Amino acid sequence: MNTDNLSLYSAFLAVARAGSILKASEQLYISQPAVTKAIKKLEQNLNSTLFTRNSRGVHLTEEGKQLYSKISAAFEYIEAGEDILASRRNLDIGHIKIGVSTTLCKYVLLPFLSVYTANHPHINISIECQSSKATMALLKDHSIDIGIISVPSKPDFLTLHRLGYVHDAFMGTPAYIEGMKDRHAKSNLLLLDRDNLTRQYVENYAPTTLFSENNILEIDNMNLLIDFTKAGIGIGCAIREFVKSELQSGHLVEYSENIPTMKQRPVYLATPIDRKLTSHSENFVKFVKENIRNKELNILG
Repeated sequence: MNTDNLSLYSAFLAVARAGSILKASEQLYISQPAVTKAIKKLEQNLNSTLFTRNSRGVHLTEEGKQLYSKISAAFEYIEAGEDILASRRNLDIGHIKIGVSTTLCKYVLLPFLSVYTANHPHINISIECQSSKATMALLKDHSIDIGIISVPSKPDFLTLHRLGYVHDAFMGTPAYIEGMKDRHAKSNLLLLDRDNLTRQYVENYAPTTLFSENNILEIDNMNLLIDFTKAGIGIGCAIREFVKSELQSGHLVEYSENIPTMKQRPVYLATPIDRKLTSHSENFVKFVKENIRNKELNILG
């Protein structure tokens, strides 16, 4: 393909469709001589006569008709591509990739998403359910746009917006805790696995005797740990905000014997500091920030 002809084809199409050099120049907002020059240049490059001219205007030759059928189709594809992009903007069609742990997804992200997606039904959203540690790695290599994380220190490669705080606490069913008084055998201690940041955080506060004097059952996510605790399998270290109703109803009670109160941990909405977000991701971040104090959407607010 002769790339020199690309800029000439728009003049060719305009003249072919209008049947007039004058009308084509008006549509293209250029002078008649400029249109005439473009047509002559294209005819020279193609070594073909594309138009016949008479008092009633210009008409395509047979060669011109063959060229028009192909060039017209090509420009229609280009216009269709532009229309798709315009419709994506007008309909808010886009893609947001979010990383979050299963627990933070259920209790923190989901309420925001339920309202946001209702107002933006054409947005495509991908959720990567990973630990906060893995989510930070995905943010660092730009595999995701946004992360919901709970970390003890602020990474320097992320922009953080605090959503609130969570409080770790040991708890169990009243029956299980009552039975511990008469139980001579070790009790079951339900904890997240050692690679989890929450587990590492808890071990900094809880006394070592708590771990050495009880059976440890390691579970790989907080949701299952809460379910095991509610089932009376043992004393679970869970997040107080995520079992608020169970604590209020008395189905679960806190266990604090010889356990110091653990310091609250922040939960953040995180984005890469070295990457500009898409307009759709920016819009979602803005929505979350505007609703941080909305208790119907943010249980941590």
